Amino acid sequence: MTVGDAIRKAAARLSSTSDTARLDAELLMAHVLDASRSQMLLERMRDAAEDHLAEFEQLVARRLAHEPIAHLLGVQEFFGLDFAVTPDTLIPRSDSETIVRAALGAARPDARVLDMGTGTGALLLAFLDQRPEASGIGIDASPAAVRVAAANGERLGLADRAQFVRASWLDEGWAAPLGQFDLILCNPPYVETGAALDPDVRDYEPASALFAGVEGLDDYHAIVPHLGKLLFPGGVVVLEIGATQEDAVSQLARESGFAVTMQQDLGGRPRALILT
Repeated sequence: MTVGDAIRKAAARLSSTSDTARLDAELLMAHVLDASRSQMLLERMRDAAEDHLAEFEQLVARRLAHEPIAHLLGVQEFFGLDFAVTPDTLIPRSDSETIVRAALGAARPDARVLDMGTGTGALLLAFLDQRPEASGIGIDASPAAVRVAAANGERLGLADRAQFVRASWLDEGWAAPLGQFDLILCNPPYVETGAALDPDVRDYEPASALFAGVEGLDDYHAIVPHLGKLLFPGGVVVLEIGATQEDAVSQLARESGFAVTMQQDLGGRPRALILT
């Protein structure tokens, strides 16, 4: 059996559970070959697959059980950078690149940045990668997530400008030790409790980073009243929101003294609220 044959057979099996079955099969095979997908497609499709079939079949079986591709590969691309991911963090998604783009357009180039609920560190590290004069802190309630983010900072060569610490906005006095910032980024939990999610998300990503009460707004209520005290004069906040939450979160922000603008993601959905 050739590499191409194995990919075709796996894609047929994966089509029952994945909308990207062929891509999934290609990525998994490239992973076991220790090659890039493009290199595999150009140079390896006629190679014999026997030496790699056992490992490949194990990964395909896990994907059939809805385990996310990012967990199987251990990495997810975001804003042109590769981030290590684990089940302790949300997988960075392309929708969240809207937050980085909005921040790049709104914040000063040498901003001191706070990333709240940093997870893999994707928002902070992507911003710092684009702004060599900036520096920042990422906080997360999960010590395991903090370790993942710190490791990503090291891998990407940004550890000298990015610090990651354990802190939770649900704890008393959490904001006081952090100081003030020119830019605050935040992708908080905002899924309604009980919402129907794909098993790829529901069964494999941390519930604490997803769910935020019956309306999905609990964490915004905890976060937004503190933001003014965390900002330097002239600072800006960029919040990620769910597609139906623009009005509710905007009203909460205005009640805390902010002017609000909205930026859509590439799918045309409300995604980033910019608070000044």
